[in-house]
Amino acid sequence: MKAEHADIAIVGAGPAGLSAARIAARAGARVALIDDNPRPGGQIWRQGPTLASAAPLREWLDDARRRPNLFVMNAAKVAAAPGDKRLLLERDGAPVVLGYSKLILATGARERLLPFEGWTLPGVSGAGGLQALVKGGMPVRGERVVVAGSGPLLLAVADTARRHGADVLAVIEQAPLARVARFVASLVRTPGKLAQAAALASALGVSRYRAESVVVKAHGGTRVEAVTIRTRGRDETIEADRIACGYGLVPNATLALALGCSIAEADGAIRVDDAQRTSLEDIYAAGECTGVGGMELASAEGALAAHAALGVSADARFERERDRWRAFARRVARAFELGPAARAMPSPDTLLCRCEDVPLGEVAAHADWRDAKLQTRCGMGPCQGRICGEAASIYFGWPRAVARPPFTPVRIDTLIAARDPAGPPHA
Repeated sequence: MKAEHADIAIVGAGPAGLSAARIAARAGARVALIDDNPRPGGQIWRQGPTLASAAPLREWLDDARRRPNLFVMNAAKVAAAPGDKRLLLERDGAPVVLGYSKLILATGARERLLPFEGWTLPGVSGAGGLQALVKGGMPVRGERVVVAGSGPLLLAVADTARRHGADVLAVIEQAPLARVARFVASLVRTPGKLAQAAALASALGVSRYRAESVVVKAHGGTRVEAVTIRTRGRDETIEADRIACGYGLVPNATLALALGCSIAEADGAIRVDDAQRTSLEDIYAAGECTGVGGMELASAEGALAAHAALGVSADARFERERDRWRAFARRVARAFELGPAARAMPSPDTLLCRCEDVPLGEVAAHADWRDAKLQTRCGMGPCQGRICGEAASIYFGWPRAVARPPFTPVRIDTLIAARDPAGPPHA
């Protein structure tokens, strides 16, 4: 089994992880940047066969090539955290043990998916999921697409699909129009975001944006053929080839929980102090895993985390940027808070757990998540409750599901390696 060691290990190669890696590598530290995608950039700068690298990512890649002390480990899954400052990875189908002196968690966020009738039909995906698929090369030219859910991401997803040839029929937002309008007005405090929103709205067409609406049913036989949209109690069905529905993002704190970091009960984010230190010594966190706030906030937090891990003071401008974008994140959260229509439970026979085919009615019959898992196998599939557990927390108020190692499906020899106490020495 291969063993590696880094002064600073960074999990996640989105804006937070890239920012942290650049600063730590420039300071001379031996840095390992770990990400499960085939290329760095995260969701925001995802590369693909039909999508050139964004300018900030190209700049980062050019700088990284000049840093022999920076090791970028793409397509590497974190399978377990066996302790003693080690991570068990699977890369290229083989187990790797990575030892570290300091660890920065930049694990990002996951999309919140809420079930509706027909949501398991081919052609239904998360909103961010569709964006990732399109950026990865999936063709959508000529397809009729409905983008639904909540949050500013919907417009970006619709624009990505439109630019790749899709006919975006509608963007369905659950938040009331008055709240959305107040949020748009508040963008004068962030002119760049205002310009971006205006450009997206102009390209899409304001008439296709529907507020205070939700998707309640996907129709079709072997795949999606139509979608029913509910607006203030009134239903309308339109023909469509694809539905992309996501109700915002939730922090991805799986690894932090396994390590024992303190987590905020309200949103599941990793708790950090002003230097991005977690509750555990030598472990830091930055980006969406500490609270969803966008790429600007993630980059600032990544810089602060790197300085803290290096044991040096950070420039005050990073703190100012973090505070500015945290205020923006709070405005987003208020504007797009889930309302009653989005939180309404679908019919009891709607599947809640797609991995194990467990309907909502079976889960609702139990007192808590543990009982539901024991009696129905809900949350026992490959996603370990990341999807259905979040939905259950919305519908029933249950605590969020906690994944156990292995955190992701891996090969049997990687599981065997997890039992091997041997590993590299660490400082």
